[in-house]
Amino acid sequence: MAKASDVKTGNILRFNGELVLVEEFIHRTPGNLRAFYQASMRNIKTNKLVEYRFRTDEEVTIARVETQNYQYLYEDGENLVVMDNNTYDQIYVPKAMFGDAVKFLAEGMQVMVALENDDAIMATMPSHVTLEITYSEPAVKGDTATNVTKSATVSTGAEIRVPLFINEGDKVRIDTRTGDYIERVKE
Repeated sequence: MAKASDVKTGNILRFNGELVLVEEFIHRTPGNLRAFYQASMRNIKTNKLVEYRFRTDEEVTIARVETQNYQYLYEDGENLVVMDNNTYDQIYVPKAMFGDAVKFLAEGMQVMVALENDDAIMATMPSHVTLEITYSEPAVKGDTATNVTKSATVSTGAEIRVPLFINEGDKVRIDTRTGDYIERVKE
């Protein structure tokens, strides 16, 4: 058990039987009242925001979380199989932990997985990935207005919007958080 004063932004706490990620942790000392810590925490499973005031001497449980890079191997139903590059151990991570960004996940990519007692609790992809365009609609001649985009399909099967000059076979960098095209990648 640790005191509330030991908690920092980014810690994972066991709070009311659930795991929460501390997003904001501020020390407050209002005029004639006792000091306290105002915490803004996000539930890891439900993604709901929890606000709570901790007394300065209140005991909290900081979870022992190990975060490590893993290599994505393949999809198995509702899970993704990832491998530790050092020990070659394979673990199953629920696909839902990656959110919408999972559609940009290709075999061999590195992902970050947080484990608590050998159970995956959080997973994140790289913020940007480079993928090849497998299909794109042909550009219409004369359609050169500013910021005109067309649909394109990348090698993972996801559909994105790209500028007119992008063709099949081009490699593009994509922001996995938003699904937006960033730039064409030259080899």
